[in-house]
Amino acid sequence: MSRNILIVEEEDVQAIAKLGLEMGAGWNVLIACSGWEALNVAANFKLDVILLDMMMPDMDGRATLQQLKANPVTKSIPVILLTAKVQESAQEVFTGLDVAAIFAKPFRPLKLAAQISEALGWN
Repeated sequence: MSRNILIVEEEDVQAIAKLGLEMGAGWNVLIACSGWEALNVAANFKLDVILLDMMMPDMDGRATLQQLKANPVTKSIPVILLTAKVQESAQEVFTGLDVAAIFAKPFRPLKLAAQISEALGWN
């Protein structure tokens, strides 16, 4: 089944993830480089999941997530955080966030679709 995925991430990571999801799973991948752009895309396209980087300029991942969950149009879209900070000492940063999963960077692009499917129970 084809899925619609939004990747909110810096360009290099976007390209790698996009390639893995399109080639590995045949999914349709939309991209955004900022939180503001992500909010616009999410409100205007039917998405199955959003992969959201925590560290972005202007509006970070936490603020973007809060805006997504506050909007009735986007609040039900599952969000998976992408972060380089998953050490135990940084876990409190993620406490209480309304996310489906947290994926560590770097990730393996060809395994990303399987990871998303498992996290969301699509298998």
